[in-house]
Amino acid sequence: MINIRVGVVGTNNITDWFLSGAKDVEGFKLAAVYSRSESKAREYANKYGVKDIFTNLEEMAKSDLIDAVYIATPNSLHSEQSILFLENKKHVLCEKAFGSNLKEVEAMIKSAKENKVLLMEAMKTTMLPNFQVVKENLHRIGKVRKCSASFCQYSSRYDKYKNGEVLNAFKPELSNGALMDIGVYCIEPIINLFGKPKSIKANGLMLESGVDGSGSIILDYEDMDGVVMFSKISNSYLPSEIQGEDGSIIIEKINTFSKVKLILKNGEEIDLSKQQVDDDMYYEAKEFISLIQNKELESKVNTFETSINTIAVMDEARRQIGLVYPADKK
Repeated sequence: MINIRVGVVGTNNITDWFLSGAKDVEGFKLAAVYSRSESKAREYANKYGVKDIFTNLEEMAKSDLIDAVYIATPNSLHSEQSILFLENKKHVLCEKAFGSNLKEVEAMIKSAKENKVLLMEAMKTTMLPNFQVVKENLHRIGKVRKCSASFCQYSSRYDKYKNGEVLNAFKPELSNGALMDIGVYCIEPIINLFGKPKSIKANGLMLESGVDGSGSIILDYEDMDGVVMFSKISNSYLPSEIQGEDGSIIIEKINTFSKVKLILKNGEEIDLSKQQVDDDMYYEAKEFISLIQNKELESKVNTFETSINTIAVMDEARRQIGLVYPADKK
């Protein structure tokens, strides 16, 4: 089995979670760390037993020390950084939201195709065994009529925001906010399952900093609708649900698919849940490494089409609620 040497761009909690899962993937080798700060890069590299660090992104992209890169920086940097590595023939696994807008995502995909390297959105939930369980059991609930997805999680940074300190979670220049950081967990699985909606209707609560704190979207399909609720300023404990004419599939925690239950029309309840590893970013890392090893240039699960349709929905939702990022004006 060929080892794939991976560099990481971003030394935050998300990168920690990714590396915790990736360490168990056969063929994954952490080879380099990037940070703008040399001391932070060295500290992070030492934590994982890595020798090579970079403080210049172009030098890292051109380096022969890595084959691929995992990007976990603010959303506003995703496109530019991904394209830099793609143009240097490095495979890219980029965190969601994939880019600031559709234009950026299309540019990323174009670059990947031109340079014949792998580009994949790091949407972990669609890689989970319990998401596959949902796909495999959809036929059991008959004609699907409604899909509701809820992810409302009070941000640990919101208290400081209310006290006048605007941290990275609430800055339009970073292309973030509730829709991009939280809502995407609801939207992308629905699009993965049911494709692009005919139209959408969005509502959002805008904060003074210029990003949304919460919102909701109705996705209109030919004979069903999707209802999405998301927030960074309140908590919800509701499950998500796919309703069919013959039954429903209940999903506990849309961001982890921790449990999946089938309830048939006659009231019979069936636990469909499969055991998933605790470090659940393992599955996206495994997919990424496997694709590289097999010389494949697009995931069959996290497809370009799904990424494009997801960001297109978020673009339209932002247009409707008046959420504009500096990246949109480039």
